[in-house]
Amino acid sequence: MTEQIGKVVLDKTFYPGKDLYCDGSVEDELLKIVKEYDASDYDKVIEDRGSWPVLYHLSEKRANIIEWLPIDKSMKVLEVGSGCGAITSTLVKKAGSVTGIDLSLKRSSINAYRNKDADNLLIHVGNFKDVEKTLPNDYDYIFLIGVFEYAKGYMGSDTPYEDFMNILKAHLKPQGRMVIAIENLWGLKYWAGCREDHLGTYFSGLEGYPAECGVRTFTRRGLEEICKNTGVEDYHFYYPYPDYKFMTTIYSDDRLPNVGELSNNLRNFDRERLLLFDEKHVFDSVIKEDLFPLYSNSYFLLIGPKVEPVYVKYSNDRAAEYAIKTEICKDSVSGELYVTKKPMSYSAMEHMKAIKAASDSLKETFGDCGAFVNVCEEKEDGLYFEYLDGVTLEELLDSYMERKDETNFLGLLDTYYKLLCKNEAAPIKDKDLIFANILVNDGKWHVIDYEWSSEAPCPAGELFTRALYCYTLGSHRRKLYITELSDKLGQYGYSKELLDTIMEEEAAFQKKVTGQRLSMVEIRNKIGMPIVNPLDLASMNKVEPRVQVYVDNGAGFSEDNSYFIPMNNTDAVQKLTIDFPKGAVALRVDPCMEPVMLYIKEVAVVMGTNRVDVQELKPNRKGQYKRGKTGYFTNGEAIGQGFYALDTADPNVTVQYHVSEDNAKLVLWVELMKLPKSI
Repeated sequence: MTEQIGKVVLDKTFYPGKDLYCDGSVEDELLKIVKEYDASDYDKVIEDRGSWPVLYHLSEKRANIIEWLPIDKSMKVLEVGSGCGAITSTLVKKAGSVTGIDLSLKRSSINAYRNKDADNLLIHVGNFKDVEKTLPNDYDYIFLIGVFEYAKGYMGSDTPYEDFMNILKAHLKPQGRMVIAIENLWGLKYWAGCREDHLGTYFSGLEGYPAECGVRTFTRRGLEEICKNTGVEDYHFYYPYPDYKFMTTIYSDDRLPNVGELSNNLRNFDRERLLLFDEKHVFDSVIKEDLFPLYSNSYFLLIGPKVEPVYVKYSNDRAAEYAIKTEICKDSVSGELYVTKKPMSYSAMEHMKAIKAASDSLKETFGDCGAFVNVCEEKEDGLYFEYLDGVTLEELLDSYMERKDETNFLGLLDTYYKLLCKNEAAPIKDKDLIFANILVNDGKWHVIDYEWSSEAPCPAGELFTRALYCYTLGSHRRKLYITELSDKLGQYGYSKELLDTIMEEEAAFQKKVTGQRLSMVEIRNKIGMPIVNPLDLASMNKVEPRVQVYVDNGAGFSEDNSYFIPMNNTDAVQKLTIDFPKGAVALRVDPCMEPVMLYIKEVAVVMGTNRVDVQELKPNRKGQYKRGKTGYFTNGEAIGQGFYALDTADPNVTVQYHVSEDNAKLVLWVELMKLPKSI
């Protein structure tokens, strides 16, 4: 049984007759979009809709995770869990033959419509275990992008992950490769307050997952254990950043991130999150301790022969004429590193030529100033550069800032400013000569990125101020430090007025580069998922207490058996003493009528001289609380010992206790803090 959509073939031989999973009406919306719009319009649709599912399924940036791999038209690839085609769309452009497998007919139809002109795409609709038996054993690549964690559902065995890998290995040709992109169980974002990617709960992965959970991610060690158990010896880890879903940069063990590089960490597109610490600074600490592979947010596990790129950075969130990717590659013969910049569209070729022309002009300009421009060579597929070791000027400044070494910090800035002054009369200006683009090696300064050079005049003070502005974007600490030194920076042309002008010009420049498209940060804000910083809650507006008490005498709670407690103050801390009637089995206390962070300091039942401290109840596997047990629970998320986020206009605390005496009291001591919408 087959169906053809455009040139794409859907094989429904193993389709069970109905979709066994569905995301609801959003899939109808996606199907309508891919039928009515061309792929070139998807970015505009994403911006207009402000919807996480539309962004996730239609964004071309999803394919960054596999675009960098050496795939050509001689190759056959298999994509397990092809879904709505976010990865498939790039695979059909690169490979000769693409086979997809997905259980959902609707998702496969979405995939087919968005790739309807691809005559090299076959999608099997059905259960993997049924389809797999019909597949050949000569695939060059097998892809599992966000799929391996569901192996338990695919296999239903006692060792699902090993079984899944063993079955897939058999379908690779000799020297073929398998690719697994998956969240890291110990990813730093989860420690910092992101919800677990699949369950939507706080810290559930870090805590080892509930026993009945059908999905599971792994640490690096966990994935290595699976490789060992399946006899896989040739494997290589890569580290997508910020994560594999919307990767902008991928690192490897041959090129790990440097201090200061990981500052784009607020990526909560699908759910609200907490912000328990600044991930940028913690990443810096992790990098200094050589622990980054342990805490990378995601893993890209390549099973099979290694590939040449050891680092790839995508700049494809720009207008097509500026969209490029930068690679650091390791020559498979010599082992030497080299750098490439390649266009990601035909229209970006002119931009490549402009970079090469800037290289030639700046060599003479900076040579006279005591700085060096890294060698650039033009080839058919892009630009090639020498690879240079060293420390960026940005890292050096950070090291002095952290030690509060003002003398050396200002000394570096003085040297930098003098370089700008020497270059002031040159016919070409490197307008992006920021601290991160200067590499210092054995006392020599090397200019390593001059993408935005021009012949327009630009005074040294303006370039200096722009460099400081870009530097402060990296962290709040930098911004505070530059503010403290502002009086001493005036001699270099730095001023509040000029800074305001530079910020306006920078915003206009970014809009030009992006082609007026929204950045990922702007899209995240439009989707509207908040970021909650518990540390800021104490300074927020106070909650207006309006306490309503519900009494359960055995028949459950009802409005008829409830009452309000008059409140004489609006303090954040409330110590409530509430009558607990004889014969009652539970009280529910609604402390206010708005979303709050709730800290429970004390829960106790007092009967005469007898006092019983009430402990928190834990839900069963179905998330329910057993009647008759003594304890308390809330209708929010536990985010710490006694600390809860109640994101509802009806927050409440339920205390279960069977009262057998007259004149019993419930003592409930809580602190209320308004839950912010965002920061």
